[in-house]
Amino acid sequence: MTNTKQNLATKNIPTWCPGCPNFMILESVKKAIANLISQGFAKQEEFAMATGIGCHAKIYDALNISGIYGLHGRVIPTAQGIKLGNPKLKVLGFAGDGDTYAEGMEHFVHAARNNIDITLVVHDNQAFSLTTGQPTPTSQFGYKSKAFPLGEQLMPINPIRLALASGAGFIARCSARNIEHTAEILEKAVKYKGFAFVEIIQDCLVFNKEINNKDSMMYKVENKDRGKVEKLAEEWDYNSKKGKIPIGVIYQR
Repeated sequence: MTNTKQNLATKNIPTWCPGCPNFMILESVKKAIANLISQGFAKQEEFAMATGIGCHAKIYDALNISGIYGLHGRVIPTAQGIKLGNPKLKVLGFAGDGDTYAEGMEHFVHAARNNIDITLVVHDNQAFSLTTGQPTPTSQFGYKSKAFPLGEQLMPINPIRLALASGAGFIARCSARNIEHTAEILEKAVKYKGFAFVEIIQDCLVFNKEINNKDSMMYKVENKDRGKVEKLAEEWDYNSKKGKIPIGVIYQR
């Protein structure tokens, strides 16, 4: 697997901030793909990706698989187009919370409804960090930035509830800091036949720092019971640093 992981790297140097959790997400993705290749699930050339615009999208430069560096909010239709063009490909879409839950919201809902066989990985740091920290739909109430000096006046959405209401059959949440666990969940997501949604909670080291450091609230779950998923979805409201945050497979149909 070591050689496989090396083959998944590129010569490009990522331009993320030093210490950014995106480096950890990249490592998790490489581990997951390397494991899938070593298991004989797919060859390296059978993986493809689509990205949006944002800090998350720089993974495109550092991950040695085919793909399309797309438009903001258009990760899902780009990934869907790749899958339609070659159904044999294992397609991963990398998007941000602003990318997915603002401009890309309608694509997210209908991809879940239509059960498109792609894996959507959302890097959620609760801010538009590439464009100096404006609030996204998951930013907490009152979050202040240069663009919102009076603070965010809307409550955040809950993407887990949204995915569930939209009919997604695989819903997961991970912590960027837990590389091994995230890689394990990503493997399961890629193997899932249908629309697999994986949200990765990560800190931003520059913007919206007040919502950072939630790891002590996190605990692992693996749930295939439709009756329990509503309770799991409600345990954290994306608005506070209180309560519990389930990570792992929140629901698998």
